[in-house]
Amino acid sequence: MTGPETARLPWWLNHANKVFMVLLRLGVPVSRNESPVVLTVPGRKTGKPRSTPVTPMHMNGKRYVVNGYPGADWVRNVRAAAEVTLTQGRRSETVRMVELSAEDARPILREFPVQVADGVDIMKRAGVLKTGTVDELVGLAGRLAVFRIDPVA
Repeated sequence: MTGPETARLPWWLNHANKVFMVLLRLGVPVSRNESPVVLTVPGRKTGKPRSTPVTPMHMNGKRYVVNGYPGADWVRNVRAAAEVTLTQGRRSETVRMVELSAEDARPILREFPVQVADGVDIMKRAGVLKTGTVDELVGLAGRLAVFRIDPVA
């Protein structure tokens, strides 16, 4: 196991993400319990649109996204962008992504295994998590980026 600081994406993840994004853009449900969307953000260096599937979770009337891999490019792009687009099927919305402090991220990470169990499984296979317990996830606060999704007024 590589640990959260050095986790490497599984060889198959980029291929699976491309398939997921096609299915999501077509409006095909890819999960019974979760509602993944395609996050599109301008590249921080090129400005070209970069897309990745993410699974927003809902808590206290707000939506959040947890980064499953420390150092992911999409996280750096989101940090540099004023706005991003979330797309599912034909429905798109422009939003702002606000990164939470480690303290504010802990309750979201506590809820993550309940709402995004598939994400926890992928994180375990990639070596980011060993057990996938709530305590293990909460312990990664400050190392895994957590974003609140805010509507653009």
